[in-house]
Amino acid sequence: MYRTHELAFRTQYAELKERTLSAGELLPGTPGSLTLRAGTGHAYWYRVFYPVPGKSEEKFICNEMDADKLESIRQQIAYHEWVAKQVSNLRKLGFQVADKSVARVMVELHNRHAFEAGLILVGTLAFMAWLNELGGMTVAARTQDVDIARGKPLKFAAPLSFLETIKATGLPFVPVPGMPSHTPSTSVKLPGVQGLRVDVLTPGDVLGTIVAVPELEWCAQAVPFYDYLLENPEPAAILAGGHCIPVKLPQAARFVWHKLYASTQRRGFQEKAEKDRRQALVLGGLIADSEAHLLTDAWQAVPTAMAEAIRPLSDKLVAATEGHPELQDVFRECAG
Repeated sequence: MYRTHELAFRTQYAELKERTLSAGELLPGTPGSLTLRAGTGHAYWYRVFYPVPGKSEEKFICNEMDADKLESIRQQIAYHEWVAKQVSNLRKLGFQVADKSVARVMVELHNRHAFEAGLILVGTLAFMAWLNELGGMTVAARTQDVDIARGKPLKFAAPLSFLETIKATGLPFVPVPGMPSHTPSTSVKLPGVQGLRVDVLTPGDVLGTIVAVPELEWCAQAVPFYDYLLENPEPAAILAGGHCIPVKLPQAARFVWHKLYASTQRRGFQEKAEKDRRQALVLGGLIADSEAHLLTDAWQAVPTAMAEAIRPLSDKLVAATEGHPELQDVFRECAG
């Protein structure tokens, strides 16, 4: 189901992530270049870049004489050029890299301190990020969804408008009407059948219940047992476009058990259930390679109703992990 990257490549990723976690605000879009424009008796520096594919933009930096500001932006551009090269190399080595539209959304959320405030990346993008974190290599994951979750109230000094943040990306996102259409929206989407969708999720007993998130001036869809999934998230990073963006992720071991639970709840969507189960088995295998106790520890915290949904899968899980005795032992011990 997966292979592992060589130590040298994992070290290369770790160095990139370490520098990213301390980089502060990220430049949106391509690194760009600096150009000096004059015409009113004064000259000014601008950064010329592509915030989104196919759209050029100029952003004022400073006047001609502001040497400190100019040097600062030059260093930022040089750093982002280095990051883009590293991400490109890691992509070629088999690391998971999301597309530029995802990058634009993630950068905007990061620059507005949403992840610092407690927002958590979930879904397939979280799976991709954990693959990179754990040094795993598998068939490239693809998703047209950005799933972000709010476990506990987000800690902003003042409310952050989710819709304004998304619109600031420059991408033509529009709110997705609820079902029925008069219900509040919990998602935004780009045009087209394959357009990127951003969903806001939160814990709740009944799947799909609309929950107000006043810190984001928005609403979220409830997902059962997300309180379990989102407990004590971990700092990490997501590779997307030419960026490496700091994010918060659910604990990998809890992600495994929740994905197995989710696979049992897919009514009429067998392919999605199989995707959930595969993601759980791949991450479970990577964890069990060196720290199987993390899976058993996470199982101890699984709510009873969630465990009861997972246990009928035990024989299938053991059969599917033939050749990985450590993970088989975990499934026998926990879900057997």
